[in-house]
Amino acid sequence: MCFAFTLVKICICRDGIEGCHHIATEGIEDTELQSETPIWYSDGMALEIRQIRHVGLFTPNLEEHARFYADVWGLETVEAAGDAIFLRGSSAEYFILALYHGRARGLHHIAYALSSKDAVLHAASQLRQAGVKIVLDPGPMDQPGGGFGFRFIDPDGRCIELSSDVSVQPDGWRKKDIEPSSICHVVNNTPDLARISSFYTDVLGFRVSDWSGQQMAFLRTESKHHNIAFNAAPHASVNHIAYLVSGVDEVMRGIAQLRKHGIEPSWGPGRHGPGNNIFCYFKDPFGYVAEYTSDIDYITDESRHEPKIWPRSPQSMDRWGVSPPPSEDLRAAMTGEPDKGWAA
Repeated sequence: MCFAFTLVKICICRDGIEGCHHIATEGIEDTELQSETPIWYSDGMALEIRQIRHVGLFTPNLEEHARFYADVWGLETVEAAGDAIFLRGSSAEYFILALYHGRARGLHHIAYALSSKDAVLHAASQLRQAGVKIVLDPGPMDQPGGGFGFRFIDPDGRCIELSSDVSVQPDGWRKKDIEPSSICHVVNNTPDLARISSFYTDVLGFRVSDWSGQQMAFLRTESKHHNIAFNAAPHASVNHIAYLVSGVDEVMRGIAQLRKHGIEPSWGPGRHGPGNNIFCYFKDPFGYVAEYTSDIDYITDESRHEPKIWPRSPQSMDRWGVSPPPSEDLRAAMTGEPDKGWAA
Protein backbone atom coordinates (compact mmCIF):
# COMPACT_ATOMS: atom_id res chain seq x y z
CA MET A 1 0.00 0.00 0.00
CA CYS A 2 1.26 3.46 -0.87
CA PHE A 3 0.73 6.57 1.21
CA ALA A 4 0.95 10.22 0.28
CA PHE A 5 1.93 12.84 2.83
CA THR A 6 0.34 16.24 3.02
CA LEU A 7 0.77 19.02 5.56
CA VAL A 8 -2.46 20.74 6.48
CA LYS A 9 -3.11 23.75 8.66
CA ILE A 10 -6.41 23.29 10.46
CA CYS A 11 -8.45 26.45 10.98
CA ILE A 12 -11.62 26.21 13.02
CA CYS A 13 -14.46 28.36 11.66
CA ARG A 14 -17.49 28.78 13.92
CA ASP A 15 -19.97 28.42 11.06
CA GLY A 16 -19.28 24.75 10.35
CA ILE A 17 -21.07 24.49 7.00
CA GLU A 18 -20.16 23.20 3.57
CA GLY A 19 -18.63 25.89 1.38
CA CYS A 20 -18.89 28.53 4.12
CA HIS A 21 -17.82 31.98 2.92
CA HIS A 22 -15.31 32.53 5.70
CA ILE A 23 -11.71 32.28 4.52
CA ALA A 24 -9.35 30.29 6.74
CA THR A 25 -6.20 32.40 6.91
CA GLU A 26 -3.72 33.31 9.57
CA GLY A 27 -5.04 36.00 11.87
CA ILE A 28 -8.70 35.59 10.98
CA GLU A 29 -10.82 36.59 13.98
CA ASP A 30 -13.16 33.62 14.17
CA THR A 31 -10.36 31.06 13.91
CA GLU A 32 -10.27 29.35 17.28
CA LEU A 33 -7.58 26.75 16.75
CA GLN A 34 -4.73 26.23 14.34
CA SER A 35 -2.42 23.23 14.21
CA GLU A 36 -0.07 21.82 11.65
CA THR A 37 -0.39 18.05 11.51
CA PRO A 38 0.65 15.43 8.95
CA ILE A 39 -2.29 13.69 7.33
CA TRP A 40 -1.78 10.42 5.52
CA TYR A 41 -4.16 9.03 2.97
CA SER A 42 -3.89 5.70 1.20
CA ASP A 43 -4.39 4.65 -2.38
CA GLY A 44 -6.09 1.43 -1.28
CA MET A 45 -8.87 0.48 1.09
CA ALA A 46 -7.19 -1.89 3.52
CA LEU A 47 -10.42 -3.04 5.17
CA GLU A 48 -12.45 -3.14 1.94
CA ILE A 49 -15.24 -1.05 3.45
CA ARG A 50 -18.16 -0.61 1.07
CA GLN A 51 -21.28 1.56 1.11
CA ILE A 52 -22.89 3.27 4.07
CA ARG A 53 -25.81 1.18 5.32
CA HIS A 54 -27.57 3.27 7.94
CA VAL A 55 -27.28 5.88 10.65
CA GLY A 56 -28.50 5.60 14.24
CA LEU A 57 -29.54 8.68 16.22
CA PHE A 58 -30.61 9.28 19.80
CA THR A 59 -33.83 11.24 20.30
CA PRO A 60 -35.83 12.24 23.38
CA ASN A 61 -39.04 12.06 21.31
CA LEU A 62 -38.86 8.61 19.78
CA GLU A 63 -42.36 8.00 18.46
CA GLU A 64 -42.96 11.59 17.29
CA HIS A 65 -39.56 11.70 15.61
CA ALA A 66 -40.21 8.43 13.78
CA ARG A 67 -43.60 9.68 12.60
CA PHE A 68 -41.96 12.71 11.05
CA TYR A 69 -39.53 10.59 9.03
CA ALA A 70 -42.26 8.14 7.99
CA ASP A 71 -45.17 10.49 7.32
CA VAL A 72 -43.38 13.65 6.16
CA TRP A 73 -39.79 12.90 5.09
CA GLY A 74 -40.66 9.88 2.96
CA LEU A 75 -39.25 6.84 4.79
CA GLU A 76 -41.21 3.81 5.96
CA THR A 77 -41.18 2.12 9.36
CA VAL A 78 -39.71 -1.37 9.29
CA GLU A 79 -39.88 -2.35 12.93
CA ALA A 80 -40.29 -0.92 16.40
CA ALA A 81 -38.30 -2.86 18.98
CA GLY A 82 -38.03 -1.74 22.59
CA ASP A 83 -36.56 1.75 22.70
CA ALA A 84 -35.75 1.90 18.96
CA ILE A 85 -37.59 2.40 15.68
CA PHE A 86 -36.07 1.41 12.33
CA LEU A 87 -36.99 3.04 9.01
CA ARG A 88 -36.18 2.06 5.44
CA GLY A 89 -35.85 3.96 2.19
CA SER A 90 -36.86 2.87 -1.29
CA SER A 91 -33.62 0.88 -1.84
CA ALA A 92 -33.08 -2.76 -0.89
CA GLU A 93 -31.10 -1.76 2.24
CA TYR A 94 -33.03 -3.25 5.16
CA PHE A 95 -33.16 0.06 7.01
CA ILE A 96 -31.34 3.37 6.62
CA LEU A 97 -32.32 5.24 9.78
CA ALA A 98 -32.54 3.92 13.34
CA LEU A 99 -33.91 6.15 16.09
CA TYR A 100 -33.07 5.26 19.69
CA HIS A 101 -34.69 6.77 22.75
CA GLY A 102 -32.22 8.89 24.70
CA ARG A 103 -32.20 11.85 27.04
CA ALA A 104 -30.48 14.07 24.49
CA ARG A 105 -29.74 14.21 20.76
CA GLY A 106 -26.57 12.52 19.58
CA LEU A 107 -25.11 9.89 17.30
CA HIS A 108 -25.76 6.25 18.19
CA HIS A 109 -23.67 4.79 15.36
CA ILE A 110 -22.91 4.84 11.64
CA ALA A 111 -22.95 1.49 9.80
CA TYR A 112 -20.89 0.48 6.77
CA ALA A 113 -20.94 -2.71 4.71
CA LEU A 114 -18.26 -5.34 4.31
CA SER A 115 -18.29 -8.15 1.77
CA SER A 116 -18.28 -11.23 4.01
CA LYS A 117 -17.89 -12.67 7.50
CA ASP A 118 -14.21 -13.23 6.75
CA ALA A 119 -13.88 -9.53 5.90
CA VAL A 120 -15.59 -8.64 9.20
CA LEU A 121 -13.24 -10.87 11.20
CA HIS A 122 -10.21 -9.52 9.33
CA ALA A 123 -11.27 -5.92 9.94
CA ALA A 124 -11.83 -6.51 13.66
CA SER A 125 -8.43 -8.17 13.96
CA GLN A 126 -6.69 -5.33 12.13
CA LEU A 127 -8.35 -2.67 14.24
CA ARG A 128 -7.50 -4.46 17.48
CA GLN A 129 -3.87 -4.61 16.39
CA ALA A 130 -4.02 -0.87 15.70
CA GLY A 131 -5.25 -0.25 19.25
CA VAL A 132 -8.80 0.70 18.30
CA LYS A 133 -11.42 0.15 21.00
CA ILE A 134 -13.93 -2.58 20.05
CA VAL A 135 -17.24 -2.15 21.87
CA LEU A 136 -19.14 -5.02 20.21
CA ASP A 137 -17.21 -8.15 19.25
CA PRO A 138 -17.81 -9.78 15.85
CA GLY A 139 -20.96 -11.85 15.85
CA PRO A 140 -24.62 -11.97 14.77
CA MET A 141 -26.19 -8.50 14.82
CA ASP A 142 -29.26 -8.07 17.03
CA GLN A 143 -31.18 -5.65 14.83
CA PRO A 144 -33.65 -5.83 11.92
CA GLY A 145 -32.04 -7.48 8.91
CA GLY A 146 -29.58 -9.37 11.10
CA GLY A 147 -26.14 -9.79 9.63
CA PHE A 148 -22.69 -10.39 11.09
CA GLY A 149 -20.65 -7.47 12.35
CA PHE A 150 -18.91 -5.54 15.10
CA ARG A 151 -18.65 -1.98 16.41
CA PHE A 152 -15.69 0.18 17.36
CA ILE A 153 -14.99 3.71 18.54
CA ASP A 154 -13.17 6.34 16.50
CA PRO A 155 -10.89 9.01 18.08
CA ASP A 156 -13.83 11.41 18.58
CA GLY A 157 -15.83 8.80 20.53
CA ARG A 158 -18.06 8.06 17.51
CA CYS A 159 -19.36 4.48 17.16
CA ILE A 160 -18.89 2.80 13.79
CA GLU A 161 -20.41 -0.53 12.75
CA LEU A 162 -18.99 -2.81 10.05
CA SER A 163 -21.24 -5.68 8.94
CA SER A 164 -21.92 -8.27 6.27
CA ASP A 165 -24.69 -10.70 5.33
CA VAL A 166 -27.49 -8.29 6.19
CA SER A 167 -30.86 -9.22 4.69
CA VAL A 168 -32.21 -7.05 1.90
CA GLN A 169 -35.73 -5.73 1.58
CA PRO A 170 -38.05 -7.70 -0.68
CA ASP A 171 -40.46 -5.86 -2.96
CA GLY A 172 -43.18 -4.00 -1.15
CA TRP A 173 -42.16 -0.35 -1.18
CA ARG A 174 -45.22 1.89 -1.41
CA LYS A 175 -44.81 4.53 -4.11
CA LYS A 176 -44.65 8.10 -2.77
CA ASP A 177 -44.08 11.60 -4.13
CA ILE A 178 -40.82 11.75 -2.20
CA GLU A 179 -38.94 8.52 -1.52
CA PRO A 180 -35.33 8.77 -0.33
CA SER A 181 -33.46 5.66 -1.38
CA SER A 182 -30.45 5.61 0.94
CA ILE A 183 -28.12 7.62 3.12
CA CYS A 184 -25.99 9.62 0.71
CA HIS A 185 -23.60 10.95 3.34
CA VAL A 186 -23.18 11.96 6.95
CA VAL A 187 -21.29 15.11 7.91
CA ASN A 188 -19.81 15.08 11.40
CA ASN A 189 -18.26 17.89 13.40
CA THR A 190 -14.84 17.23 14.88
CA PRO A 191 -12.53 19.14 17.21
CA ASP A 192 -9.46 17.74 15.42
CA LEU A 193 -9.84 17.53 11.65
CA ALA A 194 -6.26 16.36 11.14
CA ARG A 195 -6.53 13.50 13.62
CA ILE A 196 -9.90 12.22 12.44
CA SER A 197 -8.98 12.46 8.75
CA SER A 198 -5.78 10.54 9.42
CA PHE A 199 -7.66 7.82 11.29
CA TYR A 200 -10.27 7.30 8.56
CA THR A 201 -7.72 7.27 5.75
CA ASP A 202 -4.68 5.61 7.30
CA VAL A 203 -6.40 3.13 9.62
CA LEU A 204 -9.75 2.47 7.90
CA GLY A 205 -8.67 2.97 4.29
CA PHE A 206 -11.10 5.72 3.30
CA ARG A 207 -10.01 7.98 0.45
CA VAL A 208 -9.92 11.76 0.36
CA SER A 209 -12.10 13.09 -2.46
CA ASP A 210 -11.76 16.82 -1.81
CA TRP A 211 -11.14 19.45 0.84
CA SER A 212 -13.21 22.56 1.45
CA GLY A 213 -10.51 25.07 2.32
CA GLN A 214 -9.01 23.93 5.58
CA GLN A 215 -12.45 23.42 7.10
CA MET A 216 -13.81 20.15 5.72
CA ALA A 217 -12.60 16.78 4.43
CA PHE A 218 -14.80 14.75 2.06
CA LEU A 219 -14.09 11.00 2.20
CA ARG A 220 -15.29 7.95 0.29
CA THR A 221 -15.19 4.16 0.43
CA GLU A 222 -16.80 3.69 -2.99
CA SER A 223 -17.10 5.59 -6.24
CA LYS A 224 -19.61 8.09 -4.82
CA HIS A 225 -17.77 11.36 -4.14
CA HIS A 226 -18.30 11.14 -0.39
CA ASN A 227 -20.33 9.12 2.05
CA ILE A 228 -18.83 10.79 5.10
CA ALA A 229 -17.33 14.20 5.69
CA PHE A 230 -15.77 15.95 8.65
CA ASN A 231 -16.13 19.60 9.55
CA ALA A 232 -13.75 21.39 11.92
CA ALA A 233 -15.70 22.62 14.93
CA PRO A 234 -15.25 23.19 18.67
CA HIS A 235 -16.68 19.76 19.53
CA ALA A 236 -17.81 16.44 18.08
CA SER A 237 -21.45 16.21 16.97
CA VAL A 238 -23.66 15.38 14.00
CA ASN A 239 -23.64 18.23 11.48
CA HIS A 240 -26.27 16.85 9.10
CA ILE A 241 -27.48 13.71 7.34
CA ALA A 242 -28.12 13.69 3.58
CA TYR A 243 -30.72 11.40 2.02
CA LEU A 244 -30.31 10.49 -1.64
CA VAL A 245 -33.24 11.11 -4.00
CA SER A 246 -33.55 10.51 -7.72
CA GLY A 247 -32.98 14.00 -9.10
CA VAL A 248 -33.78 17.69 -8.95
CA ASP A 249 -37.49 17.05 -9.55
CA GLU A 250 -37.68 14.92 -6.42
CA VAL A 251 -35.73 17.50 -4.42
CA MET A 252 -38.36 20.05 -5.45
CA ARG A 253 -41.19 17.66 -4.59
CA GLY A 254 -39.57 17.21 -1.20
CA ILE A 255 -39.66 20.98 -0.67
CA ALA A 256 -43.37 21.00 -1.55
CA GLN A 257 -44.04 18.05 0.75
CA LEU A 258 -42.42 19.70 3.78
CA ARG A 259 -44.15 23.00 3.07
CA LYS A 260 -47.49 21.19 3.32
CA HIS A 261 -46.46 20.41 6.88
CA GLY A 262 -45.32 23.96 7.67
CA ILE A 263 -41.59 23.36 7.28
CA GLU A 264 -39.66 25.73 5.04
CA PRO A 265 -36.19 25.00 3.62
CA SER A 266 -33.42 26.18 5.92
CA TRP A 267 -30.95 26.39 3.02
CA GLY A 268 -31.41 25.71 -0.67
CA PRO A 269 -32.16 24.52 -3.18
CA GLY A 270 -28.69 24.90 -4.63
CA ARG A 271 -25.69 22.99 -5.93
CA HIS A 272 -22.53 22.42 -3.89
CA GLY A 273 -19.02 22.68 -5.28
CA PRO A 274 -17.46 19.63 -3.56
CA GLY A 275 -19.40 16.63 -4.87
CA ASN A 276 -21.42 18.76 -7.31
CA ASN A 277 -24.61 17.58 -5.61
CA ILE A 278 -27.95 19.36 -5.60
CA PHE A 279 -29.05 20.14 -2.05
CA CYS A 280 -31.85 21.39 0.13
CA TYR A 281 -31.50 21.46 3.92
CA PHE A 282 -34.22 21.40 6.57
CA LYS A 283 -34.29 21.38 10.35
CA ASP A 284 -36.37 18.45 11.50
CA PRO A 285 -38.82 19.14 14.36
CA PHE A 286 -36.44 17.70 16.94
CA GLY A 287 -33.26 19.61 16.15
CA TYR A 288 -31.34 17.53 13.59
CA VAL A 289 -30.48 18.91 10.17
CA ALA A 290 -31.56 16.70 7.25
CA GLU A 291 -30.82 17.18 3.56
CA TYR A 292 -32.42 15.99 0.36
CA THR A 293 -29.64 15.56 -2.20
CA SER A 294 -29.22 14.24 -5.74
CA ASP A 295 -26.86 14.16 -8.72
CA ILE A 296 -23.71 13.73 -6.68
CA ASP A 297 -20.49 13.07 -8.60
CA TYR A 298 -19.03 9.57 -8.89
CA ILE A 299 -15.30 8.95 -9.23
CA THR A 300 -15.05 6.25 -11.88
CA ASP A 301 -11.28 6.32 -12.46
CA GLU A 302 -9.39 6.14 -9.17
CA SER A 303 -6.02 6.42 -10.89
CA ARG A 304 -6.83 9.85 -12.30
CA HIS A 305 -8.61 11.50 -9.40
CA GLU A 306 -6.67 14.16 -7.48
CA PRO A 307 -8.25 15.70 -4.37
CA LYS A 308 -9.05 19.35 -4.88
CA ILE A 309 -8.93 22.11 -2.28
CA TRP A 310 -12.08 24.12 -2.91
CA PRO A 311 -11.99 27.78 -1.90
CA ARG A 312 -14.18 28.91 0.97
CA SER A 313 -16.43 31.11 -1.11
CA PRO A 314 -20.12 31.69 -1.91
CA GLN A 315 -19.54 30.06 -5.31
CA SER A 316 -18.38 26.86 -3.60
CA MET A 317 -21.40 26.90 -1.29
CA ASP A 318 -23.85 27.13 -4.18
CA ARG A 319 -22.56 26.97 -7.74
CA TRP A 320 -25.94 28.14 -9.02
CA GLY A 321 -25.79 31.29 -6.90
CA VAL A 322 -29.51 31.20 -6.11
CA SER A 323 -29.56 30.45 -2.36
CA PRO A 324 -28.60 33.03 0.27
CA PRO A 325 -26.07 31.99 2.92
CA PRO A 326 -27.40 29.76 5.70
CA SER A 327 -28.99 31.53 8.63
CA GLU A 328 -27.42 31.75 12.06
CA ASP A 329 -30.18 29.45 13.27
CA LEU A 330 -29.21 26.73 10.80
CA ARG A 331 -25.53 27.17 11.58
CA ALA A 332 -26.26 26.68 15.26
CA ALA A 333 -28.30 23.55 14.51
CA MET A 334 -25.45 22.15 12.38
CA THR A 335 -22.94 22.80 15.14
CA GLY A 336 -25.22 21.12 17.66
CA GLU A 337 -24.44 20.31 21.27
CA PRO A 338 -21.20 18.55 22.28
CA ASP A 339 -21.56 14.79 21.81
CA LYS A 340 -19.21 12.79 24.01
CA GLY A 341 -20.20 9.65 22.14
CA TRP A 342 -19.61 6.23 23.58
CA ALA A 343 -16.86 7.61 25.81
CA ALA A 344 -19.56 9.32 27.93
